[in-house]
Amino acid sequence: MTTYYAGNCDVAVIGAGHAGIEAGLAAARLGMRTIVFTINLDAVGNMPCNPAIGGTGKGHLVRELDALGGEMGLAADKACIQYRMLNRGKGPAVHSLRAQADRRKYQQVMKQTLEQQENLELKQAQIVKVLADNGCVTGVQTQLGAIYDAKAVIIATGTYLDSTVITGEAVLSSGPDGMHPSIGLADQLRDLGLPLRRFKTGTPPRINRRSVDFSKMELQPGDEKAEPFSFRTEEKLYNAAVCHLTYTNEETHRIIQENLHRSPMYDGTISGVGPRYCPSIETKIVRFPDKSRHQLFIEPCGLDTEELYIQGFSSSLPEDVQIKMMRTVPGLENAEMMRPAYAIEYECIDPTALLPTMETKKISGLYGAGQFNGSSGYEEAAVQGFVAGVNAARKIAGQTPFVLTRETSYIGTLIDDLVTKGTEEPYRIMTSRSEYRLLHRQDNADQRLCAIGAEIGLVSPQRLKAVEEKYAAVAREVRRLESTGIAANDALNALLAERDTALVTNSARLADLLRRPQISYQDIAPFDPNRPDLPESVTEEVQIQIKYAGYLARQEKQVQDFKKEEQRRLPENLDYNAIAGLRLEARQKLSEIRPMSIGQAGRISGVSPADIAVLLIYLEQQS
Repeated sequence: MTTYYAGNCDVAVIGAGHAGIEAGLAAARLGMRTIVFTINLDAVGNMPCNPAIGGTGKGHLVRELDALGGEMGLAADKACIQYRMLNRGKGPAVHSLRAQADRRKYQQVMKQTLEQQENLELKQAQIVKVLADNGCVTGVQTQLGAIYDAKAVIIATGTYLDSTVITGEAVLSSGPDGMHPSIGLADQLRDLGLPLRRFKTGTPPRINRRSVDFSKMELQPGDEKAEPFSFRTEEKLYNAAVCHLTYTNEETHRIIQENLHRSPMYDGTISGVGPRYCPSIETKIVRFPDKSRHQLFIEPCGLDTEELYIQGFSSSLPEDVQIKMMRTVPGLENAEMMRPAYAIEYECIDPTALLPTMETKKISGLYGAGQFNGSSGYEEAAVQGFVAGVNAARKIAGQTPFVLTRETSYIGTLIDDLVTKGTEEPYRIMTSRSEYRLLHRQDNADQRLCAIGAEIGLVSPQRLKAVEEKYAAVAREVRRLESTGIAANDALNALLAERDTALVTNSARLADLLRRPQISYQDIAPFDPNRPDLPESVTEEVQIQIKYAGYLARQEKQVQDFKKEEQRRLPENLDYNAIAGLRLEARQKLSEIRPMSIGQAGRISGVSPADIAVLLIYLEQQS
C-alpha cells in the first residue's frame, strides 16, 4: 500500500472507548498534542455491554478517577438515569455507587468533550501498525496509508483487536455491536515482541419494552436521594427510570441443558478465557446445577429508546435457543428480541509485560490501557487509560513517572495486581482485592487523591483548597464531639432504650454516644445545642471517623509497614540469575516482572518468603 506522511503529534491513542477517552483527555490537558483514533466515530464512549457505570468496587474507581481529575464521573452524572448505592446494609468500606446510564447520552457527552478539548484531535481511522525503531515507538500507520509521527502511543483497543463475534454456529469477524474489528494490528504487535493472548466476554439479548409484562416482575426503584459520582457535580440529580427483577426457572434451565451441545462454550468453538465473575447463563447452569433460579435484571438503555438490557442473561447459544429460553421467563413470555446475545473473543496483552506506568517493557513510549491489558469493565478501563495518558505526557515532558501503589487507592491495587500477578482471565476489581478497603472508601477518595491530582496538574488549586477546607471542618467537628459532654436526661435515655443500647447514668461524651452502632450523628442532634450547620458530606466523614477510629488506626499502621517494603527499591538492571540461593522459579519470575521494590517482589506468584530473604541479604552485601 502507498503510504503518505500525515503529520505528527505528541501522543497517539488507539481507540476511543473508556480507556482511550481518559488517556486522550489526560494527555491533552497536560499540554500534549494528542490524536485519538477510533474505527468509528459513532462508537466513541460506547457501552456494548451493560448500560451502567459503577457497582461494587467499580464505583470506588470512578470516584478515585474523579478525585484525580478524570472525566468519567462528570459524564456519568450528566447521562445517568437511575442511581443506587449498593451494600448499604454493610459497612462504609463496601458502599458502592451504581447507576443506569442513558447509553447514547453518555456517548454524546463524551464525544463532545473530546471534540471541545484543546490540544486534542479526534479522528476516524483504523490503526494497522505501531511504528518503532531501536526499541522506541515512533508513530502509527492507518489502514488508508496515513503515517503519523508520535512520541508516545497508547493502545486502548478494547474488544476490537482481531475480534470474533460468536452466536451459536455463527462465527463472524466483527467488533462489538456490529462494528468493524481491528484486523492486522495484533499480528504486527506480536512482531514487535509483545506477548498477546485471547480472552472472551459476552453480552445478553436486548428486548423491546412494549413487549414486556412488568406486572410479573419485582420493581427496582432508585435511591430516594441520588448521590453523584463526581465530587464536582453540584446540581441535584433525579432518578428518571426504574429497573425490574425477574428470574429464570427450571424450564429455562431444561432448555439450556438440552442445547448445550450447540453452545460454542462447550463444543470447542470458543477458545478465549471468559470472566469468572460475569459468566454466561449456560455457564451458571452447568456450574450451579442445584440452583433452581437465577436473577435477571431488566434495565433501560436510555430515556429515548424502548430497548431494554437483560442483566444476567449473557449467552453465546444460537438465536433460536435464546428465544425459547427467554420465553420461559416471567414477564418475557412475549418479549421481542431486538438484539441477540453474543460472545466476543479478542486479543490482549499479558499485563506482566507492562510497567506500573502502563508502559510496555519491550517498547519505550508504547503504553497499554483497558481491556487490551486483560481487564474487564468500563471503570477498570477508564482508570488505566488515565494513568497511561498521564505517564505518556510526563515521559515526553521529562518528568518522573506517575505510579499509584496499593496503599493509595483501588486504582493502585488494580494496576499492581495486573502488572505484578498477571491474570488468567478478564480482571475485575472487587473490594475484597484491597487490603486497605476501610481506608480506601469511595466517600474519601477526594481526601486521598485530590492532592495527587493537583500535583500532576489535573486538579485546580481552587478545587484542592475546597477539599482541604472540607476535611479541616471534619477534623474540627471530630475534636468538638470528643470534648463535648452531655448529662443524663430522660429524653436521651428514652432514645437509648428505644435503640436497645445502654442508658447513660451520669454523663457521656457525644463522641462516645456516636461510637455506638445503634446511634447516628442525626440522633444526637437534639442533645447538641452548639452543633454547627455542616454539609452532609462533612457529617458523613465525621460519623465514619468516630465510629471506625480503632479500625482506621490499625489499617494506617498496616500502610506504614507496607510503605517500608515499597521503599526498599530494587535496581532496574539487577541480574537475578546471578544471585545464589534464589530458586529457579523465582529467578524466572523476577527476571520477567522486573519488580520495582522488595514489596512488589513479594507479591509475585512463585516468589516465596525464602526468596525475599535471599534478596534482602544480597542487597545488604551490595550496599
